[in-house]
Amino acid sequence: MNPAISLFPLAILQSLLLAGGQVFLKFALAKMLPFSMTFDFWKSVFANWQFALCGLCYGAGSILWFYIVKHYPFSMAYPMVSLSYVFGMVAAIVFFHEPVTIVKWMGVLLIMAGCYLIAR
Repeated sequence: MNPAISLFPLAILQSLLLAGGQVFLKFALAKMLPFSMTFDFWKSVFANWQFALCGLCYGAGSILWFYIVKHYPFSMAYPMVSLSYVFGMVAAIVFFHEPVTIVKWMGVLLIMAGCYLIAR
């Protein structure tokens, strides 16, 4: 059986966790006070549920990455992480209402094509 067939769903999940962590981090940073070494700043960090979810996404993504690296060829697994850029682009549109130009969409298509070629 081609290892790419079983790697691809894991790579998608891992990339979703990475992109999700970034989305939650951006939301968390918007709610935090400006950086300072004060109790109020650190309270704004650790009492922030988006920051906690960011950490959970990164932690789960890292554990899944451990599994992927152990069981699949690195030359196939590592490029699949670039799928997180695709999910990040979609998140920029959906959650942050950012404009995405045709050039950026072309870049996303090239990333997806590259993942397809590596998985072959």
